[in-house]
Amino acid sequence: MIVLIFNIRAACTLFTIFLVTLPSPLGADSRFGKARNQHEIRVQVVVLGDLGRSPRIQYHAISIAKHGGFVDLVGYTDSAIHPEVLASSRINVHGIAKTPEVLKTSSKWLFLIVAPIKVFLQACSLYFVLGYRTAPARFLLMQNPPTIPTLIVAQFICFARNTRLIIDWHNFGYSILALKLGSSHPLVRISRRFEQTFSSGAFAHLTVSHAMARVLKETLGIVGPVLPLHDRPYSQFQPLNTAQRSKFLAACPETAAFANDLVSGRTKLLVSSTSWTPDEDFALLLDALVTYSDFATGQQKNLPEILTIVTGKGPLKEAFLSKIKTLTEQGKLRRVEIKTAWLSAKDYAQLLASADLGVSLHMSSSGVDLPMKVVDMLGAGLPVVGWGKYEAWPELIREGHNGRGFGSSAQLTSALVDLFGGDGSALQLLRQGAIRDGKQRWDSEWDPVAGKLLALYN
Repeated sequence: MIVLIFNIRAACTLFTIFLVTLPSPLGADSRFGKARNQHEIRVQVVVLGDLGRSPRIQYHAISIAKHGGFVDLVGYTDSAIHPEVLASSRINVHGIAKTPEVLKTSSKWLFLIVAPIKVFLQACSLYFVLGYRTAPARFLLMQNPPTIPTLIVAQFICFARNTRLIIDWHNFGYSILALKLGSSHPLVRISRRFEQTFSSGAFAHLTVSHAMARVLKETLGIVGPVLPLHDRPYSQFQPLNTAQRSKFLAACPETAAFANDLVSGRTKLLVSSTSWTPDEDFALLLDALVTYSDFATGQQKNLPEILTIVTGKGPLKEAFLSKIKTLTEQGKLRRVEIKTAWLSAKDYAQLLASADLGVSLHMSSSGVDLPMKVVDMLGAGLPVVGWGKYEAWPELIREGHNGRGFGSSAQLTSALVDLFGGDGSALQLLRQGAIRDGKQRWDSEWDPVAGKLLALYN
């Protein structure tokens, strides 16, 4: 009996401490100072990922600040953050503590063991930043995915602080998990139920495509406002004139040795950007380039050489480099040079504007998300060939207007031969379409949708 009474008292004490230490709600006096102006728009913008590699989240923060709002931008700070974010007095960046490297694994079985530990540590770090290092906000705008544990932490913070939750859907967490475990795995089904349950109470939802908005309403049963907000290129992605292109090609380390041939057209510059994740199959690109090399050294010797530059960081990069080395040693890439790079935001934008053609290998785990890299390419006036066998692709690329879709390495090879061979008129036609479509910019898309939702734009 004494032990029972002691346990009850201990539980009551812990519960009291929990209640006393809850994050202060919006409008209340707190350690951040007296209650804030009730007309002030403050937004917590959150991604459980690297801020430097989350352009859309950064663009949200910049747009909110431009319209007079205040932003607490929360995420990992591994990569360089957009200069406009750092320069704004209205944006405060808050880094999340990283989980130990030992918890990273590519093994499906080890993943089942370390994942719960990793999720717990992430939840604690995120809760501490959102609840105690940032002021109460009127809105919390979170990127999804990652879904677990972001969604449940965000829901609790919103409940405790009287904050409205807005989910910015880039994809579905369960569909990405299915790439690792398989669509029939019990954890994938649990993840889908979790995502559906904890997203249903959000104040509003933003999606990167109309197709995604349809799935949220019809398949996941979301009844709140669901607003498509397409990605659009930011201001740094612009076409270059001939002089600017020549100057960049001569200065960039990855292109300097090929600059004269690139300017003359004897070599074509092919660019792809990737996070090196399983939803992009770079074997397709390698197979296509091997076949192109066979054509260029055989029956179609008039085809130009290709310099391919693949930018980005991620877990599958080393395997890609190993495959390139093997193919090169076997003499299968005789008219093709492949390089990888990690560039600053400015140099990346200029690389896209200097290229002849962009390649997207994004296959979409859900079928309804869209690759941001293609948006950037169009903003730079760069036509795109990409994997087009999913529902949302036509929302971004119009066949024969600003790019082409493919569904196999053979189709990609055919596109490269068609566009790089001949008199160049086919490629020029696509470039003109890309330049026209690239004129649609982020601000004009964001203002009437997210700006209005956040009460920052009339």
